[in-house]
Amino acid sequence: MNRNKYLKGVSANVLLLGVVSFLNDLSSEMIMPILPMFITALGGAGLILGLIGGLQDSISSILKVLSGHWSDRIGRRKIFVSSGYLTSAGFKLLLSLSMIWQHILVFSSFERVGKGLRTAPRDAIIADSMPEARGKGFGIHRALDTSGAIAGSVLVLLLLLFFCFDLEQIAYQIAFYKSIIFIAAIVAFFSLVPLYFVKEGKREPQEIKLQISLKKLPKQLKLFIMVATLFALANFTYMLFISKAMDAFMPIMPVKDAIALAILLYVLFNVFYAVLAIPFGTLSDRIGRSKVLIFGYFLFSVTCLGFAFFDSLAAFLVLFPLYGVVYAMVDGNQRAFVSDLSTEELRATALGTFHTMIGLVALPASVTAGLLWQVISPNATFIYGSVISFSAVILFLIFRDYFKD
Repeated sequence: MNRNKYLKGVSANVLLLGVVSFLNDLSSEMIMPILPMFITALGGAGLILGLIGGLQDSISSILKVLSGHWSDRIGRRKIFVSSGYLTSAGFKLLLSLSMIWQHILVFSSFERVGKGLRTAPRDAIIADSMPEARGKGFGIHRALDTSGAIAGSVLVLLLLLFFCFDLEQIAYQIAFYKSIIFIAAIVAFFSLVPLYFVKEGKREPQEIKLQISLKKLPKQLKLFIMVATLFALANFTYMLFISKAMDAFMPIMPVKDAIALAILLYVLFNVFYAVLAIPFGTLSDRIGRSKVLIFGYFLFSVTCLGFAFFDSLAAFLVLFPLYGVVYAMVDGNQRAFVSDLSTEELRATALGTFHTMIGLVALPASVTAGLLWQVISPNATFIYGSVISFSAVILFLIFRDYFKD
């Protein structure tokens, strides 16, 4: 009864796109915890992990801006959403056939092209489908999206525990990773089915120019984008966090146990991120986004220090949840703060500029982290993240008077 009441007035488009996101995120999160292990098994070291992770983050961030603009310009959304999900599914399938790390570099990058293509037009369909209750629409979509993300990482852990017996040889490890990615690709293709039933309203093409410019933005917004960009330089790929755990576990336990524990830690990260994202968004509405973001940046600095100096299972059981808390505090609130600091007519330009800046620095951030890992030591990577993140905290505090919550 309560569920029916909650779903009353919810657009079919929102539910259908929610199911699509549930299945697609389940598919993606089956791959994410094992991807750094797969790369390492095929000979990719720290720098390669940084390069692949950085490319993934850069491509999806920058393409979000471009696809949103193209969608608005031609007046069509569904074609971008469908082609985005189809692209991701296709390259996940190719990813399962990878024989060398260079294949993973190419296929995982193109898989992120799919994410970049679909995200902004999909969000626009959700907004258009429930104009009087957008918060509820996005909330339902986010709930399904999050459930899929947690289910995916839990599923890969269960498959490992119940269906894998011997992973001591590298060839068996590679076969396991390929099998998981193949299953994930099949799930991704199934996620396309509900898209067929999504209805798109008619929209007139618009003569609009892509606005990515710092010049037109208010001073306080420019300053915040500067702070967020500095933090993005510290926020290198998640794959190096998983690799740190794997390096700690592999010498002291069977390979299967090491892989299972690393995936379990990723599940913990995912659960804390998913469960706390909305509460921290609500908290930022009450006490101000700058306070939540400053603490989030500071917590990332502390978390990186923890990864630099501790490598026991007990330490990781604390550090991975803290890493999830950081994402819960920072990810959505940064975008919300950009919206707060921009005027209505410049909001699209502001968000486009923000995503572009974050996307541009994602690659050098992860490549720098990977280079430090390979040339100096893994600890140097996390000290780098801690120092740069703490610098973002200091800069935020210096400019804090400009930000009116």
